[in-house]
Amino acid sequence: MIAGQRTKPIPKAFQSQNLSQLSHIAHGFFGREGGVSQGLYASLNTGYGSNDKGAAVTQNRNLCLEALGQENSTLLTVNQVHSNHVISVTSPWQRENTPRADALVTKQSGIMLGVLTADCAPILLADPRQNIVGAVHSGWRGTQLGIAVETIKAMEKLGADRREIVASIGPCIHQKSYEVDQPFLAHFADAPNFFRPAVMAGRYLFDLPGYICNQLEKAGIGAIDTLPLDSYQHDGKFFSYRRSRHDKEADYGRQIAIIGLR
Repeated sequence: MIAGQRTKPIPKAFQSQNLSQLSHIAHGFFGREGGVSQGLYASLNTGYGSNDKGAAVTQNRNLCLEALGQENSTLLTVNQVHSNHVISVTSPWQRENTPRADALVTKQSGIMLGVLTADCAPILLADPRQNIVGAVHSGWRGTQLGIAVETIKAMEKLGADRREIVASIGPCIHQKSYEVDQPFLAHFADAPNFFRPAVMAGRYLFDLPGYICNQLEKAGIGAIDTLPLDSYQHDGKFFSYRRSRHDKEADYGRQIAIIGLR
């Protein structure tokens, strides 16, 4: 390397053991390392909804595509609204026409699906036989509304067989970090096993990835894995909305999870 020349950032993609066995499916759960953003957003911020420079966000997204060997594909994300609405993608859209939803599915090659998180759970799904993929943003509201199951149904409408679907739950806030109050607990009155008492009276710790995994198991899909990575606990590796609030930071970045057909 020539003296003084800067090397190109290399994003780190965390991989699902199950999805990695599917050679014709490209996927990656990215953290906050390996990008060009500065300050609070250092360095792989992929969220246009933050106050980061738009050009940096665009470059970071392109770096993620390059890391997956998909630089010639189109990356699509949605304006996430904590819903159970799923978009079936047949062709790309312009950024100003981005739909409001929390999951995407497609059987089109050349299109990579992405969801943004900063404690919420990213879920990537694939039916490797029918070549249908999905990406889900599952915060507690979307989880309660069944966004993962709605995504499975949307994949079935494209021809998927849920018994063949492989799913992976990526880096998100885990139970030891997710303290909630009594009103929150009431939203999940049917699932007390996914809560345990916190140190403070009247407070509880919620197992978000565990609850989602249970939803997927009940849906009858073929295989599920969960990456054991807590976004709150790993400051240098992941952005965390909750940590940014605790640290009284003015804003926070978002990491991206991507899946698509090679």
